[in-house]
Amino acid sequence: MTTQMEREAPPVGDQAGRSSRKPVRIAVRAADPITLTGLTCTLMGQPKLQVSSTSQAAEVDVLVYAADAVTATTVAGLHRAATEFGVPIVLVTGEFDSSQLLSATECRVVAIMHRNVATAARLQETILAAADGGAALPPKLLGELLRQVQALQQDVLTPRGLNTSGLTPREIDVVRLIAEGCDTEEIGNRLCYSERTVKNIIYTMTNRLRMRNRPHLVAYAVRTGVI
Repeated sequence: MTTQMEREAPPVGDQAGRSSRKPVRIAVRAADPITLTGLTCTLMGQPKLQVSSTSQAAEVDVLVYAADAVTATTVAGLHRAATEFGVPIVLVTGEFDSSQLLSATECRVVAIMHRNVATAARLQETILAAADGGAALPPKLLGELLRQVQALQQDVLTPRGLNTSGLTPREIDVVRLIAEGCDTEEIGNRLCYSERTVKNIIYTMTNRLRMRNRPHLVAYAVRTGVI
């Protein structure tokens, strides 16, 4: 079922120091050239924003993505954009299929705004909030997102002994000891595992989560709130 977003949630972000901050560098993507041109012209007129003339990810702080409707095809485009830029995405759309909500957030979408209320001023405020690590979802979509996350935890992760970090309880124990500075032998002694078992646990985690090394694994665990 398609959710019509009639009301927008106020963007949440750090408001301090914005008067003296450098303009937020943005890139714009849209499903058609007319929308792309109109949205770009609108954003170019905002004093706190700088529309990037380059497509290089290092030159962009926030990506603004516009689509008439959010479908599986749109989510695929968001995924490509998220991979290319690796920055927060502000999504402007006419209608939103709530079944695509979790997939959209996995593509770094932090704000969703209905195009009927996407004035230049509101867009700028939402983009600034996204650049500061904030988010903005209409109340109905926020509630639906929380419901989907809860269902994911109960129906998919918990039966497999996982949580939203993607780590099992045993893996979490190992990561916490790595964070404390323990080596493989010390971890084995404290958890009553053989060194080979510890190495296998670490290898499985780093391979599954595509981590580069142990510090990277610890950093991931910190970001996901495991430790």
